[in-house]
Amino acid sequence: MSVLTVLVAHAAVTWFLAGLIWVVQLVHYPLFDHVERERFVSFEQAHSRRITWIVAPAMLLELVTGVWLPWTLGPGPERGLLLIGAALIAAFWLSTFFVQVPCHRRLARGYDSDAHRRLVRSNWFRTAVSSLRAAIVTWLVLEHLARGD
Repeated sequence: MSVLTVLVAHAAVTWFLAGLIWVVQLVHYPLFDHVERERFVSFEQAHSRRITWIVAPAMLLELVTGVWLPWTLGPGPERGLLLIGAALIAAFWLSTFFVQVPCHRRLARGYDSDAHRRLVRSNWFRTAVSSLRAAIVTWLVLEHLARGD
């Protein structure tokens, strides 16, 4: 498999996740406030179960390709950008498991305005990280295409 093929797959999954996180940040998470409190626990549990089927495979693919790519290229600016991208993937994962997942666990016991507020505010970090990653991989793909790889 060529580096360009993996890079394009990596870019596609990165853009998918960036788009998804923007929808979650601007649409889905704010709507948590509008769910009837009596139905909130079942809503939160359904949200967590369903979103996992969408997010987990994409996050895993981004992780695998994002870790593999820097080691396939020799030293240079592209490798440096890919290493920065890998660090951003790590930051996204750490935020997910140490900030957002605990918020969801609190919300799974019942609506909690503090947990909801923390979820929405802290998710801006993941939104920014995803957007930056999308910009980096776009530049890398365009560079490869410009060279005719």
